[in-house]
Amino acid sequence: MKRLLSLFILLFVFVVIIQKFERPARETIMFFPIDPTVRFTQAQTKLSLHPKKKETRYIIDWIVTSSLDRTAYLRQDISLLFANGRLIAIQSKWKENGKKLIQQKQLEQKGSRLFQAISYHQGELHNGDDIRSSQKMSGDVLYVIDSSFAPLQSFRKPATNEQKKWASALNKQTQAIVNKAANQMATILSKDNYYHLYLTELVQYNEQPFMDLTTNETETMIGNLWEGLYKNYFLGIKKQNGSMESPIGSTVPLILIKKDYSQLFVVTETADGELIILKQLLDFKQ
Repeated sequence: MKRLLSLFILLFVFVVIIQKFERPARETIMFFPIDPTVRFTQAQTKLSLHPKKKETRYIIDWIVTSSLDRTAYLRQDISLLFANGRLIAIQSKWKENGKKLIQQKQLEQKGSRLFQAISYHQGELHNGDDIRSSQKMSGDVLYVIDSSFAPLQSFRKPATNEQKKWASALNKQTQAIVNKAANQMATILSKDNYYHLYLTELVQYNEQPFMDLTTNETETMIGNLWEGLYKNYFLGIKKQNGSMESPIGSTVPLILIKKDYSQLFVVTETADGELIILKQLLDFKQ
């Protein structure tokens, strides 16, 4: 019998109150207005394949590095790694009065897979009572072919006909998994009223604004989005019955942004098949 997917909507609205005292540094993501004078000199997420297998498994190296152009009151990085459309691992690190962060993790995997990683790098800067942010995203994509019909190999962009066939097959497999949540949302919302993209595609908006938004508005929306993702996805997913579940095994979050920029939705399916919808209100209607 097919499992009926339950629907759970969680509303998260952000109101930033800058208090007249220094808040204690802690591992969290809180968005504050962007300081345009501060920039990341480095922000990189890199996936690589070890050339030799460990018995029947191969090893993926996942490295996240970032550096700000000055010391921040709080430096924070979080990163998510998906394989064939589902979350398999997360990383996070924070540092008080820091500029540079480095994280590295090795994962044993098997079978042909499409790996997609995305990271959010943030610096929180204090100048008296004024608190500002600096942020950047980075990501990487790696196809790994592990088959008895082909040598162990990896690539980011297919170059040969064989690689193109493998990439096409893995893309279709991944899309079939992530599209389940998208298809269910299509029965609830009119697709024509929303811009839609997957979380792993968000990196492109490092350099360009969303349609009809300024660069500052785009950065504000992205910063608030990551604050909500950290609290309501990265740290754990609250289910309909009130229990908390690890995000591991959930699908790549689908982001739906209403075209009048009044609200957005984040949609994912948990490892056990429950559809989770997070709703965020935006405050710059066009």
